[in-house]
This record gives sequence, structure tokens and C-alpha cells, in this order.
Amino acid sequence: MVETKALGQYTDKLEFRLWQSPDQLRVLLAKKDIDFSAAPSNLPALMANRGDPVRLLNISVWGILWLVSRDPDIHGFSDLAGKELLVPFQRDLPAVLLDTLLDAQPFEPEKSPILRRTRDSQDAIALMLTGQGQHVLLVEPTASLLMSRNAQQGGAPLYRVQSLEAAWQQSFPDQAELPQAGVMVNSHRAHDLELSRAVEQAYAHSAAWCSSNALDCAKMVHRHIPHLPVPAIESAIKVTRLDSRPASSIRPQLEDLYQLLGKQNPQAIGGRLPDPGFYGP
Repeated sequence: MVETKALGQYTDKLEFRLWQSPDQLRVLLAKKDIDFSAAPSNLPALMANRGDPVRLLNISVWGILWLVSRDPDIHGFSDLAGKELLVPFQRDLPAVLLDTLLDAQPFEPEKSPILRRTRDSQDAIALMLTGQGQHVLLVEPTASLLMSRNAQQGGAPLYRVQSLEAAWQQSFPDQAELPQAGVMVNSHRAHDLELSRAVEQAYAHSAAWCSSNALDCAKMVHRHIPHLPVPAIESAIKVTRLDSRPASSIRPQLEDLYQLLGKQNPQAIGGRLPDPGFYGP
């Protein structure tokens, strides 16, 4: 969107900024330092329910979490009984989804996976590369980054075993879709419905282009995020389900997810479903 000047009708300065953690994103939003942001789908719901009138414009990410293992006999999350799993998530959406998925697996008593919480994804990658971990759950593009670095080092093979979303569909067929991340508009811009619609439409166009042109998109991403190598970005694009849909059109799927989070971790969404005006411009 920056490189194509997709919002040239509305601004002559469209800037891309990279945030490092949901906590940092919360600070940037609170300070009104950013107008629109990609975000995990629970964060705007949490902010709206705390009285900050942000809106969720779309959901574009439906599959982004991967189980990676050194064991060729691991074919899915159900094979992790009694094994240690590195998890670089503490309280955020992926952690809640993982806990819910593992609770649904038919593990024998005392045979549930042992979750080893790491400081962040880079810590988890380092443990895997040095042989101190055998199984890890990573969000793209860090899963592809791990596979790339392992190949460069000539390490023992790593296997991209199963996406959390595929395992979720098996365990919860009545709630098969996981609207995990999208674009939100900050409270000081949320009143501008025309601008929000323009952002949502431009984002959908750009996401579709990226999915159809993975290598060109990867090269573009690398220019803005140089520490990510092009092959890892391209791989991540190819295995990530990018499907940008207006939040208003998928409100039932979002509310299913929010109700699940409300049962497992109420503070993740602020304790209740967002009001109807929250969903889209």
C-alpha cells in the first residue's frame, strides 16, 4: 500500500512502522502515534470493551501458526503426549488457542504435553537450532525463518508438521475458522468511515496481490524488514492463509472466537462481546 501509493487520495505521507509485541502496539495506539494497524483479532475487542472506540476493519489472517519438529514420527499435535513443546507466547491469542486445542486432545492422564514458555520467538528458534528443543509452535514468518536457518547450518532435518488451524478444524468442526488477525483503526480515526472503507479495500487488493505474487511480495517486504530473508518470507506467504474480508461480513465467526476466549481467558477480550458498531466501517 505504501509503495503503490494506495491512499494517495487521502494523504501524501503513508508510512509503514513495525511493532515488536502486542504490548508495544498497545502503547502506540494509546499515544495515537499510529492511525491503522495490523493486530491480533482480540486486541481491538479488548480496547473497545475498555472504552477506547477503536474498530476492527477486516480479518486477513486465518492460518499462521505451525508446529515444527525434529521428530519424523510427529504428525500432529495429538502426537505430543508427554513431550516438551516450546511456546513463545504467554498471554496472547496464540497461547489461548493452543491451550484450548490441547485440552481437546485425547491425552491420557499425566501425559499432556509439557509447555516450555520461552521469552520470545527468537529464543525459541535458538533453542531449536542448538538442539535444546525438539518441538516448537511458531507464528509465520518465524517458522519459515527457523527452517531456513536450520538448512543453512546443515542441521538435522526439521519438519513442518501441522498448522494449528488444521488441527483446530479436526477438533472443532463446528467452529472450523479462526479469524486471527486483521487491520484495526485507532479511535481518533474511527469516525472517518470513508477513509476506513478506503483502507479496507486497498488492503484487500494488496493482500490478494501478495498471495498471487509471493516472490515479488517477499522482495518488497524485505526492503521494509531487512532482517527477514526473502526465501523465508516467500515460504511464509505461501503457507499462510491470507484472505482479507470485511469484519462486518464475518461477525459470526469473530463472535464465536470471542465467546471461546471469554470462556478460557475473559481478560483477553475485556470480558464481553464488542458492540455491533465495532465490526467494520
